[in-house]
Amino acid sequence: MPHAAPPDPRHDGFVRVRGAREHNLRGVDVDIPRDVLAVFTGVSGSGKSSLAFGTVYAEAQRRYFESVAPYARRLIHQVGAPRVGSITGLPPAVSLQQSRSAPTSRSSVGTVTTLSNSLRMLFSRAGDYPEGAERLDSDAFSSNTAAGACPECHGLGLIHRTTEELLVPDPSLSVREGAVAAWPGAWQGKNLRDILDTLGHDVDRPWRELPQADRDWILFTDEQPVVTVHPVRDADRIQRPYQGTYMSADRYVMKTFADSKSATLRAKAEKFLKSEPCPVCGGARLRKEALAVTFAGRTIAELARMPLSELSALLDLPDGVSETARVLTEDLRARIATVTELGLGYLGLDRPTPTLSAGELQRLRLATQLRSGLFGVVYVLDEPSAGLHPADTESLLTVLDRLKDAGNSVFVVEHHLDVMRRADWLVDVGPLAGEHGGQVLHSGPVEALREVEGSATARFLFDDSPVTPRQPRTPTGWLKIGPVTRHNLRDVTAELPLGAFTAVTGVSGSGKSTLIGEITEELEGVGRLVVVDQKPIGRTPRSNLATYTGLFDVVRKVFAATDEAKARRYGVGRFSFNVAGGRCETCQGEGFVSVELLFLPSTYAPCPDCAGARYNPPTLEVTHRGRNIAEVLDLTVDAAAEFFADDAAASAVLRSLRTLREVGLGYLRLGQPATELSGGEAQRIKLAGELQRVRRGHTLYLLDEPTTGLHPADVEVLLRQLHGLVDAGNSVVVVEHDMSVVAGADWVVDLGPGGGDAGGRIVVAGPPATVAAAPVSRTAPYLARALGGG
Repeated sequence: MPHAAPPDPRHDGFVRVRGAREHNLRGVDVDIPRDVLAVFTGVSGSGKSSLAFGTVYAEAQRRYFESVAPYARRLIHQVGAPRVGSITGLPPAVSLQQSRSAPTSRSSVGTVTTLSNSLRMLFSRAGDYPEGAERLDSDAFSSNTAAGACPECHGLGLIHRTTEELLVPDPSLSVREGAVAAWPGAWQGKNLRDILDTLGHDVDRPWRELPQADRDWILFTDEQPVVTVHPVRDADRIQRPYQGTYMSADRYVMKTFADSKSATLRAKAEKFLKSEPCPVCGGARLRKEALAVTFAGRTIAELARMPLSELSALLDLPDGVSETARVLTEDLRARIATVTELGLGYLGLDRPTPTLSAGELQRLRLATQLRSGLFGVVYVLDEPSAGLHPADTESLLTVLDRLKDAGNSVFVVEHHLDVMRRADWLVDVGPLAGEHGGQVLHSGPVEALREVEGSATARFLFDDSPVTPRQPRTPTGWLKIGPVTRHNLRDVTAELPLGAFTAVTGVSGSGKSTLIGEITEELEGVGRLVVVDQKPIGRTPRSNLATYTGLFDVVRKVFAATDEAKARRYGVGRFSFNVAGGRCETCQGEGFVSVELLFLPSTYAPCPDCAGARYNPPTLEVTHRGRNIAEVLDLTVDAAAEFFADDAAASAVLRSLRTLREVGLGYLRLGQPATELSGGEAQRIKLAGELQRVRRGHTLYLLDEPTTGLHPADVEVLLRQLHGLVDAGNSVVVVEHDMSVVAGADWVVDLGPGGGDAGGRIVVAGPPATVAAAPVSRTAPYLARALGGG
C-alpha cells in the first residue's frame, strides 16, 4: 500500500521550527498554529525573544529580502539570517518591537500614526480661509516642509538664545579669571582672552564693573576682528606673535550647538542657552498663511495640541456640513478611535516621540497596523502590555483579537498573566535563564501548561491566591513634594513616607513620572537620591556588564597580579580591550569586523585574527586558574561566581557577582555588550551597582516601572531586594502598574483619574487597602482583586 504523502506545510496550519540555535536555544523544535494569538513566555533570558524575534521573525525577513533586488537591499536594515535548521509554513511577518524612537523633535504622535496627514488634508480641502486667500496645498500645513515651516524657527516652534546671566554666571570674576564661562577651555579660551586684551578691553577688572556697552560687545557682537596677538612669554618657552580672530561668546555657543559633531561639546553649549517660543509663530511652527485657516473655529496648531479624545469629539460634526468635510472627519475619527482604544487618548498629535515611553510608541504603531488592512501575516509583538495600567489591558486584548480575526497570526512575547490567559496557544521557554534555559517546556493550549513540571510560569498562571498585605512600616518621616505645576500637574502637592516602600499608580498619562521627577536631593530628609532608570548602560558593544559595574577593573588586576603577567611586565592596561597593547589591533578590541559587500549593506563577522576574543595571542597566553581573560569575560555571572568562589584575590569580584545574582541576572555573560541588554536588564544592573556600594546614611531609591520586562518569578527576586533596602533603613519609591507589587507596598499614591487633561491630580493616597476601597480610583478595582477583595 503506498505511503500517504506528507502534509503540505503551506496548508497544514502550522509554523514548524526545526533546530533553532539562536543565542541560547538548544536545537529547538516547535510547532505553532497560524491564525491564533500565541504567547511566548518564560523567565527573563530564557530564550523566548530569541525564538519569536531572533528566529521566526528573522527568517521571515530573510526570505523577504531575497525577493528584493540586490541594489535595493542595502537601503533596508537587515536582521541577519537566523541559526535554524528549517522553518515551514511561515507567512510574511511584521515586527513591532519596543525600540525607542530616534531623538528628533520633528517626529511626533501625528507623524508616527499618519494622523497628521489626514488633518492637513482636512484643512487644505475643507478649512475656512480668510476672504480672498488662496487655497493651500496640504504641505503648507506641515512644519516639516519648506512650504509650511515658519521661516524664523524653521518649523521647530522654539528659538534658542543666550543671555548675559547664562554666559557669565559669576560677575565678580574678571575675563582673565574666566568670567565668560561659555568660552572653551585650554588654549582656545586663552586665545580669546588675549585677543580682547590686544583690542584694549580690560581683562583684569571684575565683569560687573565693566561698562554695559563693553559687556554687550564681548558677549554678543557679530564682528570678527582679526588682530596680531603678542602672547606673554612663559619662562620655559617662547611664543611667537600670531593672527587671532575674535568670536563673541554668543556666536561661539550658537555655532557649537548647531555644528559640532561632538555630543559633549553640544551638551556643554546647550547649558548656556534658553529656549523660548518663536516670536513669529508663537510656537505654532507654521507660516502665518497656514495659521490663518481654521476648522471648527480652531487653527491646525490648536487642534494638534488637543488630546486625541477631545479632538475626536470636536470633529463630530453636525448635519449640514459639506460632503468633503464629512468624509475627511469620519476618516480621522475612525483612525483616532484605534489609538484611544489602546489607552492613548491623552496624547496630542504634536507630542514629540522622544518623550514617549517604549510601550506607548509600540502601541501607536500597533494602532497604525490596525488600519492597514493586512491579512495573512504574522505580527510579532514585544510586550505590548508594557507601561499599561490594568484598566487599559482589556482594550489591548480586544485589539489583538481584532488583528487575529482579520486573518492574521499574532505572536506575542509577554509576561502579563492576563494576556497569557487570553492566548489560544502558549509557548513556555525555560526552565531557567541563559545556559540553563533555551528549551521549549510547553507548546500548546494554555490549560495544558498546568501539568508541566519545571515551568516557572505555571506557578503564577494558575495561582489565584491573593497577595497578603504586609503590616505597613512606621514612617521615619515624611517627604513633601510640590506644589508641582508641570505638564498636566496643576499645583499638586504630595507627601511620601520615609523608611517605607511607596508605589505611585495611575493610568498612562496621569502624571506619575512627572510627579516623581520632582524629587531631588535638596528635599528635606533625603541624604542621598539614587534614580535607577531603564536607559542603556552604554551605546556601543565596548560597554558591557563587567565594565559598568566596575567588576572588570578588579578582574584585570587579578590577571596583572599573576606570575606570568609579572614576568612579562604586563600591567593592568594590558588586559583592557579598549586601549592599544593587549587588544587585537585587527578589530581594535571589538571582536568583530565590518564586511563591505557590493550592493548589500555592511555586515559583521568575527575578527579573522582573534576569532572574537578581542585580545592578541600574547595577552591570551596569561591565565588565571586555567582561563585567559577572554574566557573569563565569556563566563555567565553564575559560572563566574563558581570560578572565583574560593579565590582570595577576587573578593571584590565576588561581591559584585553576588549582587548581580540577587537581582536575577545570573544568566548574563560578564562581557555581554550593553547593546544586547533590555531596558529591564539595564535597570537591574544599575540597581546591582548600587547594592554593592557600602551605604552610609539614608538613601531614597527611585524606580520607574521596575517590573517592565520581568517574568513574575523575576519580580519576586527584585522585590526581595527592594524590600531589603527598606528594611535596612532606606526609602523606595516605584512607579508601577503591577498590582502584586502595589499590594505589597506600605503606601500608595494614585494619580488620575484619567490621562492627560483628565488626570494630573492625586485621587487617593494611603495604605493599599485604603486605595483599593476608593470609589473614584481606576486603580482601585484591580488592587482590590490583587488583595483578594474583588
